[in-house]
Amino acid sequence: MDFAKLHGLGNDFLVINAGEAGNEGHSLAALARRLCDRHCGVGADGIVFYQPTVGDACAEFSALIFNADGSRAEMSGNGVRCAAAFLVHSRAHTGSNLRIRTVSGIRSLSLQSHDALIYRFRCSMGVPILEPEKIPVLLEKTMEGPVLDYPLRMGSETIRVSLSSMGNPHCSTFWPDIDQAPLEKTGPQLESHSQFPKRTNVEFIQVLDRHRIRVRFWERGVGATLSSGTGSSAAAVASILKGLVQTPVTVETGLGSLEVGWEQGKELFLTGPAEYICSGTYAAANN
Repeated sequence: MDFAKLHGLGNDFLVINAGEAGNEGHSLAALARRLCDRHCGVGADGIVFYQPTVGDACAEFSALIFNADGSRAEMSGNGVRCAAAFLVHSRAHTGSNLRIRTVSGIRSLSLQSHDALIYRFRCSMGVPILEPEKIPVLLEKTMEGPVLDYPLRMGSETIRVSLSSMGNPHCSTFWPDIDQAPLEKTGPQLESHSQFPKRTNVEFIQVLDRHRIRVRFWERGVGATLSSGTGSSAAAVASILKGLVQTPVTVETGLGSLEVGWEQGKELFLTGPAEYICSGTYAAANN
């Protein structure tokens, strides 16, 4: 089975034609776990299984996205950009604009620049979801969104969280210095907290100025990652809603920056790179 490996600021994905991988969801989940294993597989944070659409006037491709643990991801900003970069690089798609249908809806991508193996895309990410029941999150009291600085109990501790969905659930937290934030401890605790019925992604945010934030990421089904497209989007949304920053927002990650443009009530746009790393054949696909 052929694959390509790409990354969005260190958040790495395998991109595979779904026709080569099979059509059963449970087998794709098992395949994702094997392929993403960094010791016995190829190694990645996630996989995008794509295929050309037939008779779909709204999108040229469709995609199923899986996390490293085999769970389905409704959406991945970096993953979709990586898939788009592969499709352009391999000439499976020609032109600067393409549309990819995901579980969370159609994402339109526009190629902004191309330098060697690095492709920079502007991607529509949909309208952020702020209603608690749609995120989803189970709150102790009925309330309407947005949910900002909600006191979430974790054993004897309470942490203030701001919640949203970018097609997948997000829990944003704010810190004076994210280098000192307890990502490895608090990340998994929040990811699997009982008030998140579908688990959640977690962002650790430090506001730098009115247009810049730094973010570290704990991703559902993966763990700590170097970047996250939906996480960067959710972090910017929470920062804007709290009045800490203004659009556009530069999200600084360990390996570079993503740009988020969002006006409340409207669609959010995420701009960033996807770099082609390599391609190969996974010989153990049928074992």
